[in-house]
Amino acid sequence: MRRLGVVAARGRARGLTHLDARGRARMVDVSPKPWSLREAVAAGWISMGAAAFAALRSGSLAKGDAAALARAAGIAAAKRTADLIPLCHAVPLEHVEVRLRYDGRRRAVQVEATARARWSTGVEMEALVAVAVALLTIYDMAKALDRRMTLGRIRLLRKRGGRSGAFTRRGP
Repeated sequence: MRRLGVVAARGRARGLTHLDARGRARMVDVSPKPWSLREAVAAGWISMGAAAFAALRSGSLAKGDAAALARAAGIAAAKRTADLIPLCHAVPLEHVEVRLRYDGRRRAVQVEATARARWSTGVEMEALVAVAVALLTIYDMAKALDRRMTLGRIRLLRKRGGRSGAFTRRGP
């Protein structure tokens, strides 16, 4: 049976765990999986004009300390991932860290987030959501100075734990 471009096999669509044998979206049953330490690291960038970058870096944006707020927003968002992404499990996170790195040459900020939990499913989505919301928070804080800011390259850098094992992104 072909649905959504995948071939059904053994009760679910081959390779796509969020689809059932008929190609319909479903939440994956992780109850048989053992708990293990799971960790994921994701990153993304926001680039901006010189005035916005200078104000962000110096902490002088009119709305306040964007870096501190972006870190807090990213952490809060990671904890709410299951509320935002319909088929995600509510993972009891043990650690979330959001870091910002300024690149003056590119007038850009890299946001990197780490999520960690001892659970039966991974935390990749939590790390990715933390990055996305931290970047959006920076945009919100600096948009009065630059509405042309560009967010991008949100991606998983690495993960470990679980049945699928470790993953490390190669290249930039």
